[in-house]
Amino acid sequence: MKKCRITVMRVASYDDLMEKYENPIEHACSMREGQTFLTNGWERPADFCESAWESLSPFVLALSSGGSNIYDGWMKDPRSAMISCNDGFRPVSFYIEATDEDAD
Repeated sequence: MKKCRITVMRVASYDDLMEKYENPIEHACSMREGQTFLTNGWERPADFCESAWESLSPFVLALSSGGSNIYDGWMKDPRSAMISCNDGFRPVSFYIEATDEDAD
């Protein structure tokens, strides 16, 4: 099993939808563009959003286990994936790439 690098590529915010539908919350997301995380195989990195991990973990599992070409050639690099978390108010786009480094 290999380690994967997860990079926060984009953090969006749909203020109009939040104002119309969301109950006010104090802190929803701490992800910042350019932030990177390194997985140890399929383990969730420390301080990585648990909700986002639920969206990303199947792809991390596949890539860390040697899978490639997810969705039949969707990505230029077959050992990568671009996945967003499931927050409809402030979605975050993550670039996941398998590394050559073995997991512990």
